[in-house]
Amino acid sequence: MDWRDQGILLSTRKHGETSVIIEVFTPGHGRHAGIVRGGTGRKLSPILQPGAQLDLAWRARLEDHIGAFTVEPVRSRSAIAMANRRMLAGLNAVTSLLCFALPEREAHLRLYEQTEQLLDLLSQPDLWPLAYLRWEQVLLEDMGYGLDLSVCAVTGATDGLIHVSPRTGRAVSAQGAGEWVRQLLPLPPVLLGLGAAEDAEIVIALGTTGHFLTHQLARNLGDRPLPPARARFVELLGRPA
Repeated sequence: MDWRDQGILLSTRKHGETSVIIEVFTPGHGRHAGIVRGGTGRKLSPILQPGAQLDLAWRARLEDHIGAFTVEPVRSRSAIAMANRRMLAGLNAVTSLLCFALPEREAHLRLYEQTEQLLDLLSQPDLWPLAYLRWEQVLLEDMGYGLDLSVCAVTGATDGLIHVSPRTGRAVSAQGAGEWVRQLLPLPPVLLGLGAAEDAEIVIALGTTGHFLTHQLARNLGDRPLPPARARFVELLGRPA
């Protein structure tokens, strides 16, 4: 069994004396693991950094075996990210959430494309927070927990939408909130694609998406906690630049 694809490196762990097991996210094969022989050596270890874009060839005797990768670099992103503490935290949040959320060997082409576009913006810290928020929305959608922010779940109105139901992920208007207002999540304009998208507002929006990552996605994945890297990124985003 063999295939060739491009992919984004998500994680590495040592395997034996000189090899590593890598996890990558590819457009055609989803999250996929494999062994890289000599991955701890001077030639390959600088290439095998989280976020790297790689040309990958995978081979195994049987399809359900872990198999082995040969890798060639396409472009590195770690050096760009390491120049900015917030961007490095963002890169770690993306790679750790993908390792956490993605089922093995299941293609998610839209999410892959969104991820590649997001990581290619690491050199543009002014654009990155909003792009990251959009990415989290796509992650939720692809995992089956997308937010429906088009109309009020109570009244059917399309204006005055300022809340999100923590149970259904549907928008709720000020008029429709009624006595349940204290139990609803905030719906800042940035989640609707409106407004100036200031960092402080994006942090509020990430609180809302984070609710669904924690209470729906993570709960259905065995009630595991979200990777700490996400909380670290949100914390840094909330600090003055």
